[in-house]
Amino acid sequence: MGVETRQLYVDGHWVDAERGATFEVINPATLEAVARIADAGAADVRRAVDAAHRAFRDWSARPAKDRGEILLRLQARLVAQRDDLARLIVLENGKPFEEAQREVAFAIGYFGWFAEEARRLEGSWVASPAAGKRLLVLRQPVGPVAAITPWNFPATMVTRKIAPALAAGCPVVLKPASATPLTALAMAAAGHEAGLPAGVFNVVTTSRSSVAAAEFLADARIRKIAFTGSTEVGKAIMERAAQQLKRLAFELGGNAPFIVFDDADLEPAVEGAVAIKFLRVGGQSCICANRIYVQRGIAERFIPAFTAAVARLRVAPGFEAGAQVGPLINEETRKKVHDLVEDAVARGARAVVGGHALTDGVRARGFFYAPTVLLNVTDDMPVCREEIFGPVAPVLTFETEDEVVRRANDTTFGLAAYFYTRDVARLVRVAEALEYGLVGANDAAGYTHEIPFGGFKESGLGREGGHQGIEEYTEVKSVVLGLA
Repeated sequence: MGVETRQLYVDGHWVDAERGATFEVINPATLEAVARIADAGAADVRRAVDAAHRAFRDWSARPAKDRGEILLRLQARLVAQRDDLARLIVLENGKPFEEAQREVAFAIGYFGWFAEEARRLEGSWVASPAAGKRLLVLRQPVGPVAAITPWNFPATMVTRKIAPALAAGCPVVLKPASATPLTALAMAAAGHEAGLPAGVFNVVTTSRSSVAAAEFLADARIRKIAFTGSTEVGKAIMERAAQQLKRLAFELGGNAPFIVFDDADLEPAVEGAVAIKFLRVGGQSCICANRIYVQRGIAERFIPAFTAAVARLRVAPGFEAGAQVGPLINEETRKKVHDLVEDAVARGARAVVGGHALTDGVRARGFFYAPTVLLNVTDDMPVCREEIFGPVAPVLTFETEDEVVRRANDTTFGLAAYFYTRDVARLVRVAEALEYGLVGANDAAGYTHEIPFGGFKESGLGREGGHQGIEEYTEVKSVVLGLA
């Protein structure tokens, strides 16, 4: 029995790619094809940009309340389909079903948040220095937006970009990751049913990301590019975008420290470390803990407890009962993770848990890797300098607060950081001293809709979420009214 073929969604219609080209989406837990997807070329991307450009005038002119009501209808439709969306995520991404359910619930919430924020975009009436003039400051939508999203959160990475853009009045052309396009296409179908006008939301799926990116960068009608991915690709986009001074929003790589001070509550610290290291796409997340620093006085209690908790994690296909960690997305990722482990061991580290691929039983065909804890690690090892993007936890020790803050900040990245302590003064000092866009103090749950999210240094530009998230899709216009 053949797999289903999914089309592009352009200008309110489902259409084939030029010349009928398609590619396969593979389940990383079984290596089975789960769908065939239209493989867009340059002409398809241009057609989507045409549609977004045509839609901009009417969509941006709609009252914010009306745009918000459509987003709320879209949210309601996705809520009704939430388990189906979660199943799609398991099939294309591999994460456990319960984790996928949590992602879907969180992702859908962005439509509600930004539907309400659309009505709160405010300008100002500024006191004029001249009696015969009045001064206004307005916020207006920036224009058509190209969104490029990764595979690790097929729902959240999409809604965190398209919800504020649509709320602000900007039509979107979305290129989802070729590994995980099914969730984005399902959202396009829900948007169609909810009454999004033709051209306001377009989805172009392609196995040739560079083709879509080149079109977005060359077309002056695309006023902004919102991208989540690697720092290297972000830099390449920024270089090309400079030719037209396009607006950019980037969420890029991370190298998150997780710091446990002597006075931390042991159990919450262990639970937090396990959760943020292993229970978010098996460590394939930019905000996952990448380096775990443990103060010497608590190391003899924390390290055994953490190691035991990691050893108990259940690695299995996402639909298996009790699965906590699923497969990695592909063999290239698994090889990179294992190469980092082998390199660390060769340099003197010791894998006390894991350190190898899992190929037994139900894990025989997928890209599974054992949750791993490395001891005797040093800061100069590649496993601590690079983003691991997998289920590997390097554990290091430290002596003083000043020392660990310095070591934690010694990276080109600055996306997320976490620390645990019961000292109230230290909570403030360390939160302020860490050079990261998101800091979890006695918390490893990550961000929420209500606060802005983004990185320092080479971890990104701009912010997503919070009130700042919708402002990122607007231009500020000053108006001088002459009364005489």
